[in-house]
Amino acid sequence: QVQLVESGGGLVHTGGSLRLSCAASGRTASSAGMGWFRQAPGKEREFVAAVSRSARYTYYANFVKGRFTISRDIAKNTAYLQMNSLQPEDTAVYYCAADVRNLQPGMTPRVYDYWGQGTQVTVSS
Repeated sequence: QVQLVESGGGLVHTGGSLRLSCAASGRTASSAGMGWFRQAPGKEREFVAAVSRSARYTYYANFVKGRFTISRDIAKNTAYLQMNSLQPEDTAVYYCAADVRNLQPGMTPRVYDYWGQGTQVTVSS
């Protein structure tokens, strides 16, 4: 079992920055790949970024375009998503997820086993 708690969402203006955190706990937390997804109203949940269990490998959606950075503090079992140059289209609920089955984290929601409750990110124009 893995428990995930996100924090760091909020309201920012266009061009602003936010840093999301995802604290993981549980017996298999340290062996899980971690991913961030987002879901805007009326849209499907989409992949944003992922980091391997070792923190050595990172993966990004094309729309990130160098604006977001995912990282992981292994000692704290916490994953981060630094988001810069935020745009109104980035407005969504952002979810943290853990993949305990695969060697490398995937880019589709179905491969993830555990999910956080989500944190709202709103970018005003």
